[in-house]
Amino acid sequence: MLDYTDRLILGELRKNSRITMKELGEKVHLTGQAAAARVAKLEDNGIIEEYTIRVNGPKLGLSIHAFIEIRMESADHQPYIAFVHTQKQYVLNNYKISGEGCYLLECKFPSNEMLTQFLDSLNRYANYKLSIVITKS
Repeated sequence: MLDYTDRLILGELRKNSRITMKELGEKVHLTGQAAAARVAKLEDNGIIEEYTIRVNGPKLGLSIHAFIEIRMESADHQPYIAFVHTQKQYVLNNYKISGEGCYLLECKFPSNEMLTQFLDSLNRYANYKLSIVITKS
């Protein structure tokens, strides 16, 4: 079970996973060595699975952020899964979900034309419902 200090550590790492252990320790009132030991324990216990970066999509030319709810008519999802794996340049996440849909795709596209091409190809494998992100708050 996580204690208060572990939760503080996770909060600081969410803000900046590149923080030094010395800086992390100062923020959570531990020595750098004690903070490093806590982080190692969180990693060993599978609490921290990986460290990632957040990329600015528009600066990379990926200005269209879309969520696509996938509805499968067939029980065989493998062709859809194979298609999604070929679209890594656009697909950020493919979540298996409960509810009306079967999957929820999170994607980023450089243009409406590329989004349209993607949706035309996707329609060979599944029906979908599209939502475009207007702003992130």
